[in-house]
Amino acid sequence: MLDAITLEPNQTATACVIWLHGLGDSGAGFAPIVPELNLPNQHRVRFIFPHAPICPVTLNQGQRMRAWYDIKTMDLANRADEVGVVESVELVNGLIAEQLALGITAEQIVIAGFSQGGVVALHLACRSQHTFAGVLAMSTYLCQGNKLGQEKTPANLNTPIAFQHGQYDEVVPMQAAKQARQTLQEHGFNTQWQVYPMPHSVCHKQIADISQWLQQRLASAMQ
Repeated sequence: MLDAITLEPNQTATACVIWLHGLGDSGAGFAPIVPELNLPNQHRVRFIFPHAPICPVTLNQGQRMRAWYDIKTMDLANRADEVGVVESVELVNGLIAEQLALGITAEQIVIAGFSQGGVVALHLACRSQHTFAGVLAMSTYLCQGNKLGQEKTPANLNTPIAFQHGQYDEVVPMQAAKQARQTLQEHGFNTQWQVYPMPHSVCHKQIADISQWLQQRLASAMQ
């Protein structure tokens, strides 16, 4: 099971957001965003911020750091190490299974991810047997999108998949996110698109939009 920072609501949780960080970060990097979301005081959403495993990253001279997968090239078509992505998907599936065992349904779970975390979130949701409340794909791209036709499942074809990207992203070019969205649309997935005047990061307007989106997706847990 992945180590994680878990933030419990004031009342018994009836929904959950699993939020995956980017390369070299940890769950602690995004955990402080919860108060900034300004959710209703009595919301019943559990937030889980898992820490990626520590492993060597080829592109960073083999330095060991938290990463959801290895990066061997900056070429976006092959940037995500597929074996590592699949292994991370299985780790996150373990977190999902834990929430299901606690009585939270898949339809009340949102999978969110930034950069590397977004790659894992998209890979998982498009191939899952569970139907989720929503998928939040921030500043990210697809791993092996050419295989989606053979590997996709219908569970999340109608699930809102929200792409958010920085106009000045120097790490993941916006075109990569546009291509990811187009690929998902071609395979029948329900995608949304928002752009912000920011680099490879998160901005205040985006946080406000995420708050509104989460309250829509998890409406019954916000009352």
